[in-house]
Amino acid sequence: MKKVLFISSEGGHLHELRQLNIKKYNYYIVTEKTEATKSLHEEYDDGKVEYLAYETRKRPFRYFFVLIYNFFKSLKIFFKFKPEVIVTTGTHTAVEMCYIAKIFRSKVIWIETFANRHSKTLAGRLVYPIADTFVVQWKEMKEIYPKSVYWGSIY
Repeated sequence: MKKVLFISSEGGHLHELRQLNIKKYNYYIVTEKTEATKSLHEEYDDGKVEYLAYETRKRPFRYFFVLIYNFFKSLKIFFKFKPEVIVTTGTHTAVEMCYIAKIFRSKVIWIETFANRHSKTLAGRLVYPIADTFVVQWKEMKEIYPKSVYWGSIY
């Protein structure tokens, strides 16, 4: 069974990711550490959940340093688990891991968020050129991301 690392920010992106029946894989989950995500350890197997630092772009100075910290933590997590595939529903939390995965020849599956129907996300724009599979959840998004695949909604 392939090792699959599932990564996303907390909130709606994590909710989407959790719709993928993660437990049927040799999995590892990475998300941001917040009050809402602290209980993931109770639901998933021991040692299968890792956290990155949480920050928003609303505080750009701090956000920059959190991105750097999360890059090095993502590198550490990548080498700890050595995934063959990265699956993500996105945002800034996942971008670094996707680039690390490509450098070390792991596959990247990006699932563009269900929340966007007519425009690209910043993170989607950054990962689109390197994703092995770029999934959209709306048919209209195929026009915006021509090399994407439409798999329908994951809800």
